[in-house]
Amino acid sequence: MKAAVIVVDMLIDNLKTGRHAGIEEQGMTIVPALKSLLARSRERGFPIFYANDSFLAGDALFGGKIKAHALRGTPGAEVIPEIAPELGDFVVPKRRFSGFYKTDLDQSLRTLGVDTVAVAGVTTTFCVLMTALDAVSHDFRAVILEDCSAAHKREIHETILGLYRKNPLWPLLRVESSAQFLNEGLSMK
Repeated sequence: MKAAVIVVDMLIDNLKTGRHAGIEEQGMTIVPALKSLLARSRERGFPIFYANDSFLAGDALFGGKIKAHALRGTPGAEVIPEIAPELGDFVVPKRRFSGFYKTDLDQSLRTLGVDTVAVAGVTTTFCVLMTALDAVSHDFRAVILEDCSAAHKREIHETILGLYRKNPLWPLLRVESSAQFLNEGLSMK
């Protein structure tokens, strides 16, 4: 098994501007676990991907309750400094919820021989979940990392994960802690 980590939308506009109070508070609580996950993953040689919102002004998604954010080329579209990409990491700009939708993530993972992805970041309810589900749809095994993901409220995060803890796709789609993924999950085939 060859694993990769996908960090979703841990961006300045999502976590450091004061515009998204719930997700900022919850999202910042996962930073220590994410830092540990990234360090241990790099030690093991796992590729690290950052799937980041990268919108254009006037994007159709901004027609509802979602306000303009993470505009391409602005500082707000950058990963927060605490977990910034390092040399050798991959940055995948995305225009929709899933890191796979109209990006080269699928091809990049295949080129590296990856068959399993661990998905982390914000938000559990949308972009993390959609990326994990699309990973399975692209024939990868997917792990949603419960301690490295967050929603705008802890109870909503737990409710979403509860829906997928015991699902008929297991072990293709599973929910685990980062420790389980790094220690036990690697032996799963």
